[in-house]
Amino acid sequence: MAEHRSGQWYSGTDRNAYIHRAWMRRGLPAHAFDGRPHIAIANTASDLTPCNAHLNEVAESVKQGVYEAGGIPLNLPVVSLGETLVRPTAMLWRNMAAMAIEEMLRANPIDGVVLLGGCDKTIPALLMAAASVDLPAVVVPGGPMLTGTFRGQPLGCGTDVWRLSEEVRAGTLSEAEFLQSESSMIRSRGHCNTMGTASTMGLLAEALGTVLPGLAGTPAADSRLLERSHETGRLVVEMVAEHRTPSSLLTRGSFLNAIVALAAIGGSTNAVVHLLAIAGRLGIDLKQDDFDATGADVPLLVDLQPSGRFLMEDFFRAGGLHAVLREVRDLLDPAALTVTGKPLVDHLGVGQIWDREVIRSRAEPLQPHAGIAVLYGNLAPDGAVIKPAAASPHLLHHRGRAVVFDSIEDMHARIDDPELDVDADSILVMRGCGPKGYPGMPEVANMPLPAKLLRHGVRDMVRICDGRMSGTAYGTVVLHVAPEAAAGGPLALVRSGDFVILDVAARRLDIDIPAEELAARLPDAATVTAYAKPRRGWERLYVETVQQANTGADLDFLVGSTGDRVSRESH
Repeated sequence: MAEHRSGQWYSGTDRNAYIHRAWMRRGLPAHAFDGRPHIAIANTASDLTPCNAHLNEVAESVKQGVYEAGGIPLNLPVVSLGETLVRPTAMLWRNMAAMAIEEMLRANPIDGVVLLGGCDKTIPALLMAAASVDLPAVVVPGGPMLTGTFRGQPLGCGTDVWRLSEEVRAGTLSEAEFLQSESSMIRSRGHCNTMGTASTMGLLAEALGTVLPGLAGTPAADSRLLERSHETGRLVVEMVAEHRTPSSLLTRGSFLNAIVALAAIGGSTNAVVHLLAIAGRLGIDLKQDDFDATGADVPLLVDLQPSGRFLMEDFFRAGGLHAVLREVRDLLDPAALTVTGKPLVDHLGVGQIWDREVIRSRAEPLQPHAGIAVLYGNLAPDGAVIKPAAASPHLLHHRGRAVVFDSIEDMHARIDDPELDVDADSILVMRGCGPKGYPGMPEVANMPLPAKLLRHGVRDMVRICDGRMSGTAYGTVVLHVAPEAAAGGPLALVRSGDFVILDVAARRLDIDIPAEELAARLPDAATVTAYAKPRRGWERLYVETVQQANTGADLDFLVGSTGDRVSRESH
């Protein structure tokens, strides 16, 4: 069994090999150790990650495929992060999950791995880990839920939560009616059915080349998810035989393909920090500016919430990812490979658009220029991002008075104060929400609008924050401002009443005061005291070592790869 990595544990007649085999013999037959590849199924199923709760069933289909192809499948439960439940934010533990998964993949006698994820942070964490260990690895995205309806109307997970909750605050929807929609929103197993972060990262994992082509976007309740999971189990055994590892498949071109896909599908801004972090583990030169340079002129082809009307079940029915990528095939790197060993573009021949309302043709896009815009200026020296496709066009060039909040608690305490000095032209600024300041960079950048403005019909304002926003959210929101306030960024120096200028076309974000005045300012005491100062545990390690959003918010000592080598025996 020496040709496989697992043979380092199981081959031989000495005491250590005996121990390794004997303890695994409670179910595994003797021929499990005769040279067959051992495949881990890194499984993020958890009852506390509702979007991933069905992955145990998916794992069984993967197992069958692995067995059929001659491998030995082994379930490996790994850290799971439920976006809707964990406090203070799932992003605080993305890097921890990646580190823990990496160490377990390296420490165990496995030759390849199938990565089961769904909810927002699980696929990024799995890919970061797999990139650092560099064993043959393939992703199975858990898929979106089916469309729920309320009073005859489809409900978009997340997006309609934001919309309906604002209507309650505006007084146009009763609280009782709002609560009635609760049981209708989540119709089935699976992650959010909008083009939020979960859908985005599942699709981008395929655009990167790490998913069995044609699988991403398959609804969680669709039996074809299990069929393709079985195929993935077969594929990973082949990948081990051919030694198809992340480093042998993924290139800069792979990531640029993902950026093209991100723009064409109208995907989540969270993809920026996740793709940057994954690329950092592989040593690939990917920069925040690449999202603008590569994606800004890509047309938006998918009419899905939050940038459009439809939902993921419609997207899958209309032709899915391959139909979209076929429309922009000329923008893709033709050499970028997939887990099949063949280029991504070779798998697009059958992609067809079956519903041109949901997926537009290149000639008739939803918007001619989509993607992520990267802004710079005296308020964001290291950059900030905005998703123009989800913004109000009339606000993409705007000058307004800042209304500043020092923390999420400060914002909640004052946003609905009738005495708050705010009008429709104001710019809401919230700081203390970056990787270090919160800590963990929560999805709070899409601040609720002041109730008194909602009652007058205002439904969007410019909002600026060093945090993130949910991929299901919408609005004219500038986020990922770097450096964040807690890291000494100029966002800490803005005062209520200062004029701020947003000019997306010019890629600028500036505070409109003289440079010498800005240079002379110091943060207010209330601003500094709002930053988190953890004393122990993961939060302390995180705050002391986390990088800024413009490089992916990974921990500085986790960037790069160690490979799969373990030099010492355990006995």
